[in-house]
Amino acid sequence: MSAVDAVAAMKSGSLTAERYALALLEQCKRGKALNAFITLDRERVLAAARAADQRRRTGAELGPLHGLPIPIKDSVNTNDLRTTVGTPALRGFEPKEDAPLVRTLRAAGAIVLGKTNLHELSLGWTSNNQAFGAVHNPYDLARVPGGSSGGTAAAIAARMAPLGVAEDTEGSIRVPAALCGIAGFRPTTSRYSSTGVAPISALFDQVGPHARAVGDLALFDAVVTGDFNTIQPAVLKGVKLGVSRGYWFADLDSEVERITNAAIRKLQDAGVELVEAEIPDLANLIQRTTLPVQAHDIFRTLPRYLKDTGASVTFDQVVAEASPDVKGFFARFGEGGSGFITEEVYQAARDTYLPKLRANFRDYFARTGVAAIVFPATRISATLMGQNEVTIGDKDKKVSFSAAISRNIAPGSTAGLPGLVLPAGLTAGGLPVSLEFDGPTGTDRALLALGLSVERVLGHLPPPKV
Repeated sequence: MSAVDAVAAMKSGSLTAERYALALLEQCKRGKALNAFITLDRERVLAAARAADQRRRTGAELGPLHGLPIPIKDSVNTNDLRTTVGTPALRGFEPKEDAPLVRTLRAAGAIVLGKTNLHELSLGWTSNNQAFGAVHNPYDLARVPGGSSGGTAAAIAARMAPLGVAEDTEGSIRVPAALCGIAGFRPTTSRYSSTGVAPISALFDQVGPHARAVGDLALFDAVVTGDFNTIQPAVLKGVKLGVSRGYWFADLDSEVERITNAAIRKLQDAGVELVEAEIPDLANLIQRTTLPVQAHDIFRTLPRYLKDTGASVTFDQVVAEASPDVKGFFARFGEGGSGFITEEVYQAARDTYLPKLRANFRDYFARTGVAAIVFPATRISATLMGQNEVTIGDKDKKVSFSAAISRNIAPGSTAGLPGLVLPAGLTAGGLPVSLEFDGPTGTDRALLALGLSVERVLGHLPPPKV
C-alpha cells in the first residue's frame, strides 16, 4: 500500500493502525538481513498504533498521517529513541527533544517506526557502516544500497514502510533512492527545517522523504509545509526538459546509458520536448565549492550540534571513537591534514564561487525555459560491497566509486535546487537505474506535479525479493 492509501484505510476504519503496524513489523522481521534499522522497538510501535485506533474510535480529529509508521534516518533527533548518527561515541545518545520535523510528523498522526542505519555521520555513499554493520541493497544483498540514507531507502524498497525520512547534503537522499529503485525528493534547501539533525553544512543540509510513489512524497511535503492544496499531475505535452550532455551524460556505465536513453525516449513519446544546453563552468564551480564547504563546515557544525542537543560527548571524543574510514576523513581535512581547507579557500567558495554557481543555474533556467534538467542520477548501478573502483564509459577507463557516484548529484544540492529521483528500469543483472529531475529553486510543487506524470510514463519497478 502507498502511504496515501494506508492512511485513508486507517481513517475509514477498514484497516486498523495496529493491524497495519503488525504487517510492517513482520516485513521488517523478514528483511532483517538488510540491516536497515539501528533501533526498532516493536512494542512501542504497537502501543502507538493502538492509541491511534483509540483516537479514531472516540471520534477525535485525525491527522493527515494518522497511524502511519515512518522510519527515520538515525541522524534525525527523536526524544524517545536513541539517535546514534551511526557512530560509536553516540551509541547511547538520547536527545532531549524531537527535531522539529519529527514533531510535525507526530502531530500529523505519524508513528516513528524506528531509526534507520546510515553511513557513519552521513560521510559517505555506501552505508557500509563499520560500527553498526553494513546496510544491504534489497535487489542484491552483496551490493551497497547507496548512502548516506541507505537504511531508509532499503526499508522503503523492501516494503517495510511506504514513506520514510532521509537527509541529503550531497546526494544522501538521491543516491540511495537511485540504487534501491524508489522515489526520493530533496526539496529546495531550507524548505524543511533541518534543526535537530546531525549536520555537515547549513549551506547544503536538507531533510527529505523516500517513498515508492510520488503521491506519498507530495503528502509528506504537504504535512511539513502546511500547504494541502492538491498537486495535479503536469501535462507532459510541451513540457521542456533540459539535457546537458557535456556534464551529466559523459562516461556512463553502458547499462545506465541504455536505460536512461530508453526512459528519455518514453518521455519524448509522451510529448516532452528536450532542450540541449550546457551550464557554463559547471565542473570547475562544483570543484571549488562542494567539498571545500563541507570539509570546512563540519568541524564547526558538528561540535555545536553535540552541545546544543545535550550530548554527553565532545567532538574530539566522536572523532577518536569513529570507525577508520570516518576517522580518516577528519584526519585528512582537519588542521594539519593534506586536505585542510583554509579560511581563504572557504570564503572564496562561499562568497564567490557558490553565488556564481547559483547565478549560472538561474540564468540557465531563464534562458532555456525548461521545467527541470533530466539526467541519470548516478553514473553506475549498485556496486559490490568493498568495491572502490569501477569501469565506466570507455572500457579501459576506471574511476573511483566516489567519483562515479558523486558527479551527477553534486550540482543540485550545492546550488540548492529541488531534486526528484524516480526509477527508470532494471539492468540486465536486475539492478535499479534512476533518473533525476532538478528544477529551479522554489519550484518544489511544480517538480512534484511533473513527477506524478513522469511516474505514469516510466512505471514502477518490480519489488525486490526479501
